[in-house]
Amino acid sequence: MTEAGCHQCLHAWRLRVSRTACCIVGGGVIRVILVDDHQLVRSGVRRVLEATERFDIVGEASGVREALDRARVLRPDVVVLDLGLRDGSGLDAIATLREGGARVVILSMQDEPAYARKAFELGAQGYVIKDAADEELAGAIDAVLADRIYVHPALAARLVMNEPEDDLTERERQILRLIALGYTNQEIAGQLYLSVRTIEAHRRHILDKLRLSTRADLVRYALEHRIVELGSP
Repeated sequence: MTEAGCHQCLHAWRLRVSRTACCIVGGGVIRVILVDDHQLVRSGVRRVLEATERFDIVGEASGVREALDRARVLRPDVVVLDLGLRDGSGLDAIATLREGGARVVILSMQDEPAYARKAFELGAQGYVIKDAADEELAGAIDAVLADRIYVHPALAARLVMNEPEDDLTERERQILRLIALGYTNQEIAGQLYLSVRTIEAHRRHILDKLRLSTRADLVRYALEHRIVELGSP
């Protein structure tokens, strides 16, 4: 992220949270670790959360390894985690943080559904976009501590729109993509080291599962569900 981008993030986290926020979850202050590779962002988020007098920022980290070390020693209730870190992806830390008992709320510039879906698969319970309103992060933390999933509203709508509606296997989706790209059964068989008969069987199963009947239907389905995109190689 550029310095200008960093300043934009901080600007988005203007101090608007009221000190008369709702009661403290469980009757105690919530212990939080902030993980972001920019000190400026961490400082802004710290001020936002501490302004509510409900959160104790017990530690900060800028990388995956440092975050895991801090969490192991400090035992936070919640880790607020960026995805783009100094030494890797925040995704790599989620499972270990959850094993240690912490709830994980992602706070990221990444607003693509694929990132959120992967984070939730790995065990995150909240996903907030960095340009969200200040109050939203506190609300997300409250939600995950109440064993609920929190997703930024605009992202939640896109997640629903992009949710697969079929029960295709990974192999079937692979074959569907190749069909949509114009490969013949023989060419697909050669690429995947399968027999033509096996490819034909997969194709029939795909048509049955999707309740479609023609190759054109398969191509249209693949485009609509982003299994393949126009211009794909």
